[in-house]
Amino acid sequence: MSVRELVVLGTASQVPTRHRNHNGYLLRWDGEGILFDPGEGTQRQMLRAGVAAHDLNRICVTHFHGDHSLGLAGVIQRINLDKVPHEITAHYPRSGQRFFDRLRYATAYRETVGITEAPVAADGSLARADSYTLEARKLSHPVESYGYRIVEPDGRRMLPERLAAHGIKGPDVGRIQREGELGGVSLADVSETRRGQRFAFVMDTRLCDGVHALAEGCDLLVIESTFLDEDEELAVEHGHLTAGQAARVARDAGVRHLVLTHFSQRYTDPDEFERQARAAGYDGELTVAHDLLRVPVPKRR
Repeated sequence: MSVRELVVLGTASQVPTRHRNHNGYLLRWDGEGILFDPGEGTQRQMLRAGVAAHDLNRICVTHFHGDHSLGLAGVIQRINLDKVPHEITAHYPRSGQRFFDRLRYATAYRETVGITEAPVAADGSLARADSYTLEARKLSHPVESYGYRIVEPDGRRMLPERLAAHGIKGPDVGRIQREGELGGVSLADVSETRRGQRFAFVMDTRLCDGVHALAEGCDLLVIESTFLDEDEELAVEHGHLTAGQAARVARDAGVRHLVLTHFSQRYTDPDEFERQARAAGYDGELTVAHDLLRVPVPKRR
């Protein structure tokens, strides 16, 4: 049975705290695992969350600040130690190639698994798989940063009442799906478009066009909210978002489930992020992330 869910491995910005590890997020999408921003300690958090190196198919790094990438060394070495049998592809800003190289070969180890390097240099599509397209959009941060977006192709939903009206049943249902026409009846006559699911991952950034493009129409949006609204000047200065800004992006984009994360250590009450997000007008499903949380991608309407 296919599974689509987010496994939160860490939620702290800049430095880990007693209760929050550095960043780390695994998206399970059917039979694939996409690891986003493995900060320091991600390998141990994977163990705690029941995530194995064999579960990984892609690694996506938004930028090369330590809280988003220092875990790469351990994760890559674990992939090799466990001799993962399938290809793993790594995406990251091309401008940070020297950092990726240093992290990949930070210490001596036996390299048994080939990792395909696919750096990002511009907005657009990065890869196509059977059930999704991976896209990237440039963000606004003191170092080059990209957000990522998963888009499932639209499909078709069969309509039983229309099938019955045209006398189509049994094996003929599969036939019209495969061939697109049966006895003068087109697939469009007995079905409707089933919108593909969408997921976006937006980390360190000010408000910019890329944020809005990534969030548009998402079923699940994972987005940083490093600061509370009263510290908006600090957020802009350091290239981050507030809870209210992130919520307004989600509201305007029609996001179904908003996940706030990447919290500054200066705040002790996580409930305030939810209060400010609601005050900003977001009324969809809302989660203030904590380590080891699992968040399912919302079911199709």
